[in-house]
Amino acid sequence: MIQVKEFVDTDNSYAENKANQFLATLDENQFIDIRYGSVLKPSHTGTAQQRSSILVIYRTKQ
Repeated sequence: MIQVKEFVDTDNSYAENKANQFLATLDENQFIDIRYGSVLKPSHTGTAQQRSSILVIYRTKQ
């Protein structure tokens, strides 16, 4: 089965670190693709903060 796992930046966690930790648990033949995106999240003070999102597409073990 093909799955997608999403990693999103938060105030105390970076998506890149979490995605790399997850990728280290996969066998090479499970990996399919990675997609990346980022958005600016406006705050109440008028500033904006960048948020990144990483999607890891992989096959589950049978």
